Amino acid sequence: MASKAVAATVDFARIYSSLGLGKETIASLQAFRKRHADAQRIHAQLAAQPTTVDLSHYRSVLRNQAVVDEAEKILRDFKPVTYDVNAHIKAIQTFEAKAVAKAKETTEKIDAELKDLQATLANIEEARPFEDLTSEEVGKAHPRIVEAVETMIKKGKWTVPGYKEKFGDLSLM
Repeated sequence: MASKAVAATVDFARIYSSLGLGKETIASLQAFRKRHADAQRIHAQLAAQPTTVDLSHYRSVLRNQAVVDEAEKILRDFKPVTYDVNAHIKAIQTFEAKAVAKAKETTEKIDAELKDLQATLANIEEARPFEDLTSEEVGKAHPRIVEAVETMIKKGKWTVPGYKEKFGDLSLM
């Protein structure tokens, strides 16, 4: 019963998004959860049904006692069929192995991404403030900016396209 309470309180949507699981893995997990819920529902319905047959009631209602005797004999001789569930267990183990492999793959991807993000964060923290940068340093970091400025100067363009639209005209005249 404790596992049902835990399963009810788990926010699977948040888990799927936070772990960054693939669509295939999420679909497999949702299908498995649905089959599990259906199996639990069917089990609860069958467990709630009565399992005993009141033959004395049928003896009093029916005139043909031979039918009741035959039914009693069949019920007495009834042996439930046993099923070999090894195939199902093997399928579950295969699914589990695939899920574990996907989880390890996802973990490796997340670890690599986390390492990259930590390196980026360290780079950002070590960087100088924008106010302290010079135009030469910006030009060294992005040579395309220098090329664009030189091209504009050669063509005699002294304004940046779209600057007035975005920031307005700051000239007093």
